[in-house]
Amino acid sequence: MYGLGIVKGLFVTLKNFVRKPATISYPEQRAPQHSRFRGEEFAWYEERCTGCASCAKFCPLGIIHIVTSPSEENIPEGDSYKLEAFDIDIARCMFCGFCVEVCPYDALFMGSGFEEAQYSRQDLVLDKIKDQREGKNKSPSTWFRPQLESQKYLPLAGQEMKWDDAGREQWSYHPAKRPKKDLLSWRNKNFKNKGGN
Repeated sequence: MYGLGIVKGLFVTLKNFVRKPATISYPEQRAPQHSRFRGEEFAWYEERCTGCASCAKFCPLGIIHIVTSPSEENIPEGDSYKLEAFDIDIARCMFCGFCVEVCPYDALFMGSGFEEAQYSRQDLVLDKIKDQREGKNKSPSTWFRPQLESQKYLPLAGQEMKWDDAGREQWSYHPAKRPKKDLLSWRNKNFKNKGGN
């Protein structure tokens, strides 16, 4: 029965011919994107970053480059680091999100964009300190950041998320905002008589 196979094949073709197309015309039309999408640009908040390099240590590919020096500003509190370089090579990044998970101060967020195509691999190294100085718009992803989801934040809505609006995870040892006074007095006030120094 040679004709039966041809009829079945033509029936499949006709069925798909009358079906509504599932394709879209990018970039004029865009598919809906989830707020937890792990994008390329990485939102980094210098105001929260201490230069501990936890993100660089846990990166399985070693693509985060951090250079610090002593700031000599908070010596009674144990000093802090002055960041001289914070680079992420997204040409080699696999967007696993380990760097975001291990950041103890919620200073690093996955981004929400995906249109970072370049002609050269050297242009795929993100200089986050330069982006911070230029005031690049930050639209962090809500991936691994429940405080952003509780605020109903949508990265693609076009609103920028400032560092003090991004919030912290709701743990007793995470202050909601950076303490105005020095950290030593804040620590003594909040952890007095709670089982240790």
